[in-house]
Amino acid sequence: MNIHEWVEKNPDVMSGAVVFKNTRVPVAVVFDNLADGLSVHEILESYPTVSKEAVLAVLAIAQNNILSQIKQE
Repeated sequence: MNIHEWVEKNPDVMSGAVVFKNTRVPVAVVFDNLADGLSVHEILESYPTVSKEAVLAVLAIAQNNILSQIKQE
């Protein structure tokens, strides 16, 4: 899975924050909201321009990156 299918970084959009592709929603919002106890469903309700597929893909990529880093230790 390629992260660039789901997110982008443009200095002219949200001060260069990494956002979900074709939105102004920072990827960090998902992680911050999950840390605050919100469900993916609740996050999607608050950010309707972000697809469930994009959120799940970003979470899967993050999980894969974490697991691959641990395996390298």
